Amino acid sequence: MTTSLIEVRVKVADFAVRQGDVVLTTIGLGSCVAIALYDREARVGGLAHILLPSPSMSRETANPAKFPETIVPVMRDEMRRLGSASDAHVSAKIVGGASMFGQLTTGGGINVGERNVAATREVLAAAGIPLLADDTGLDYGRSVYFFLDDGRVEVRSLKKGDRVI
Repeated sequence: MTTSLIEVRVKVADFAVRQGDVVLTTIGLGSCVAIALYDREARVGGLAHILLPSPSMSRETANPAKFPETIVPVMRDEMRRLGSASDAHVSAKIVGGASMFGQLTTGGGINVGERNVAATREVLAAAGIPLLADDTGLDYGRSVYFFLDDGRVEVRSLKKGDRVI
């Protein structure tokens, strides 16, 4: 018997936390980063589509899903509430952080995509969340399909094809 998965779309500067037979998706990652948190024991996961590396880079800071430092704690709290997720069982995978317009980076500066990836890695490390896999950087867009039944993350790209991380 096949169960049909419920698809929940996560837009830019948004997030979703669910449990069970659900696929969380985000389409069109460029310099943004998708953060997938997962508790395999509880089959609870969250997906965020962050926009910027820190609140200091934005005039509007009320939305916690825009930044890794504010959304990771929110997703962990939601995961605990939803499925009794344990911090000890939570792991992460990240996708995105491309340099879509590398030619516009001046003076050897780090582009927003690289800064998003670095900030996300720092936040996960500070929170004690192991980073199991990533598909980041380079110069192409990606879409993410995060399956909560088994924790796999499918990364789809027109330029590089599909892969599972």
